[in-house]
Amino acid sequence: MKRILRAARRAAVLPVALLAAAALLAQDFRPPPGKAPAADTLKAIREKTTHLAKLTRALRKQGIGDALLADVDVYHQAAVAIVQHNEFFQPDAGKWTLEVLDAGLDRAEHMANFVAAILDGPGGKRPRLKGKADLPWLRSFGRTVVRGYRSRIDNSVQPFAVTLPKNYEAGKKWRVDVVLHGRDKGLTEVKFLHAHRGSKPAPDDQDFVRIDIYGRGNNAYRWAGEVDVIEAMEQFVSTERALRRDKFLDPRRWVLRGFSMGGAGTWHLGLHRPDAWGLLGPGAGFTATHGYVAKLPAQLPPWQEKCLTIYDAVDYAENVFDVPVVAYGGADDPQLQAARNIEARLKSLGLSVKLKVLVAPGLKHAFPPEWQQKAEEAYAPFVKKGRPEYPPRVRFVTWTLKYPSCDWVRILGLQRHYDKALVDAEKTEDGFKVKTENVRVLRLTAPQGVLQDLTVAIDGQQVTARPWGTAGGPGSVYLRRQGDRWAAVLPQRLITEGGRRPEKGPGLQGPIDDAFTDAFLCVRGTGTAWHEATQQYADANLRRFRAEWSKYWRGELPVKDDTDVTSEDITDKHLVLFGDPSSNSLIGHVLDGLPLQWTKETIALAGKQYPAALHVPVLIHPSPLNASRYVVLNTGHTFRAADYVGTNALLYPRLGDYAVLRLAATAQDPLGVEVATAGLFDEYWQIPKGGQ
Repeated sequence: MKRILRAARRAAVLPVALLAAAALLAQDFRPPPGKAPAADTLKAIREKTTHLAKLTRALRKQGIGDALLADVDVYHQAAVAIVQHNEFFQPDAGKWTLEVLDAGLDRAEHMANFVAAILDGPGGKRPRLKGKADLPWLRSFGRTVVRGYRSRIDNSVQPFAVTLPKNYEAGKKWRVDVVLHGRDKGLTEVKFLHAHRGSKPAPDDQDFVRIDIYGRGNNAYRWAGEVDVIEAMEQFVSTERALRRDKFLDPRRWVLRGFSMGGAGTWHLGLHRPDAWGLLGPGAGFTATHGYVAKLPAQLPPWQEKCLTIYDAVDYAENVFDVPVVAYGGADDPQLQAARNIEARLKSLGLSVKLKVLVAPGLKHAFPPEWQQKAEEAYAPFVKKGRPEYPPRVRFVTWTLKYPSCDWVRILGLQRHYDKALVDAEKTEDGFKVKTENVRVLRLTAPQGVLQDLTVAIDGQQVTARPWGTAGGPGSVYLRRQGDRWAAVLPQRLITEGGRRPEKGPGLQGPIDDAFTDAFLCVRGTGTAWHEATQQYADANLRRFRAEWSKYWRGELPVKDDTDVTSEDITDKHLVLFGDPSSNSLIGHVLDGLPLQWTKETIALAGKQYPAALHVPVLIHPSPLNASRYVVLNTGHTFRAADYVGTNALLYPRLGDYAVLRLAATAQDPLGVEVATAGLFDEYWQIPKGGQ
C-alpha cells in the first residue's frame, strides 16, 4: 500500500515536471554566462555606484521627491543590478556600466545645481518643476532620453525612454507611440540605458512621441511587467503635465506596438484595454498558450486551464471591435499564427472589425525597415482619425475582472470568472440598449451633462435608472442581475454589501499571482511554528521568491517581520504571510475570516481534511483586515525559475486561488511539494459546490 501511495504522489507532480522540461527543451532563453570585467573596472563601478548613492541621498534630504529623483536613481539601480547578478553578458558591459554611472552623476550634478538655484532664490522656497529648469533631459527634443519612475508595487526604480519630436513645442497635438521590445536574453537595465542614451538624433520625419518600455525585462509584459507599461505612461504624462506640456499630447491617438515578445505584449495589453489606444500594431508574438508552448499537455488541470484565459489574447479577439489593429508577420514565421488565431476567432463569430494583417513574403522572424514603413502607411488612416471620445457602441469581452471595462462600459460583477463575459451596448436617445452574457453587475456612464432618468433596454427587459456621479462629472447608471431579472441599484448599496460579504470585483478577483501586480508586503513570522516542516517550507519559499523577484522582476522583494507591520502597511498593501498561525501572528488575526480551518493537527479546506504536520495551505482572499486588499498565504508567484527561462507563455498561474500542498522536501529540493487539492473560489470567495 505504501508503494502505491508513493507512486500516486509521484504521478500528481509528474505533469508539472514534464511541462517545465518540455518547455526548456523546446525554447531555452537562458542568458549567456556573465563574465565580470577586469578588477580595475569593477572597482571603478563600485566606487561610482557608492558616490551616486550618496548624491541621491543628499538630494532627497533637500526635498527632491521621487517624481524627479527617479531620473537619477534609475542609473544607480542599473549599476547595482548588473553587479548583483553578474550580468556582464556583453564584452563591453563593464564599459557601458561606467558610462551609465557617469550619466547618473551628471544628472545628479544638474539636479543639485537646480536645487541650489531655487534655494538661493527669492524666499528660499522648495523647488518646483519649471519648463526652463536646468534639467536638460526634460527639455531634450529630437533625441532619446532615459527617464525613470518609482513603482508602487515594490518601491523599485524602473527605466523607460522618451523620444520627443524636434519641433515638439510647435503647438500641435502629437500622436504617442508606446513601443514594446522583443525578447533579449542578454537584456539588463544597463543595456537598455546604453541603447537609449540618445547618441543619435531622432529621424527628421518622426511625427510622434515615442515611449520605449523596459517592462521589467523579459516577461512578455505580464503581471508586474504589464503594470510597468501603465506606470511608465502615467509617469510620462505626469511629468509633461508638470512641465505644462501635456497640451501637446493627443489622448485619442495613443498607439501600442511591438515585435516578437513585444508583439505578444501588444496583443494582450491592447485587447485587454482596448479603450486606452487609438491603434494596435502587433508584430508576430503569440496569442494562445496551447499551440505555442511545445509539448504542452492537451488538457492542464482545470484551474490552470481556466487561468489561461487571463493572458490568452485570442480569447479577447472580439475587442478588435473597439480598437483598430494593423498586425504584421513574415510569411515563413511560425509566429504569424498569432494574427491567424485572432482572424480565425473573429471569422467563427461572423464579426466585421477593423483588422488588417500585413504578411511579408519569404520572411521569417524579422521586421525590416521597408515593412515597418508599410505598417506605418497602414496605420495612417486610423491614427489620423483617432479614437472617438464617446463611441456610440461598445462591444466588450472579458474573462476576468482584472480587465473590467471599455470606454463607458464597466463590469462590476460576473456570474462566473473565467467564463466568457460579454457586454454589447449602444447609446440610444433616451438611454442604452444592452445585451449581456455572464454579467451580474454593470455600470454604464452617460455622456457629460446627462442628468435625467435613463431607459435601459437590457436582455429583453426595460429598466429605468437614475444617473449617479460626482458634481460636475458624468453620471453613471448601476444595474444588477438577480436571477433572470435586471434592476437599477444605488452604488452605495453595492459598496455596503461588498463590505459585508466579499465579492470578486475589479482589482480584487485573484488568482494568487495577481497579488504581485500592486503594492504588496511579504511578512515572515517571528514565532515558533507548530511543525518544523512547515517553517522550513515557508522559509525556503520566501527565499525562492526573493531571489526570483530580484532576478526576473528587477526589484527587491518587500519583506518585514510580523512584529514590524504597521497600520499603513495593512491599509496600503496586500499582505503575503509566511508561516502558520503559531509562527506568524498576522495569520492568527486573519484565519477566522478565511474559508480555511488550520489547527496544530488539521488543515480543512475544500471539504477535506489534511494532517497539518505534512501539509501547508496557500491561497489568496480579500483581507479580513482590509476588504480592499488581498491576503496571501505561504507563496509568491506560483510559477518557478525554470519557467522564466523557457517561453514567456509559461508564466501562467499554477495554483489558481487556493491549494493544499503536501510537503515532500528533500535535501536536493527543499521546496518539494505535491498538490493535494487546488482550485478557484466562486464569486463570493468561497469553495464552489462540487469544487473545481
